[in-house]
Amino acid sequence: MRIRIDPDRCTGHGRCYALAPDLFEPDDVGSGVVRVTGELPADLEAAAQLAIANCPEHAIETVDE
Repeated sequence: MRIRIDPDRCTGHGRCYALAPDLFEPDDVGSGVVRVTGELPADLEAAAQLAIANCPEHAIETVDE
């Protein structure tokens, strides 16, 4: 599983980095940024799903490559 944040949708609520700080961090204006590149480790997949489910803008998505 890979994840990404659509920067056009993210408005910086910060739920992603509050719920999953191992996966996300804020940028200079508070928008979320994915910290993990490539495939997520299996032990972080549940945290990713939690962040996806709680993003008010639905800006976080999984990427199939």
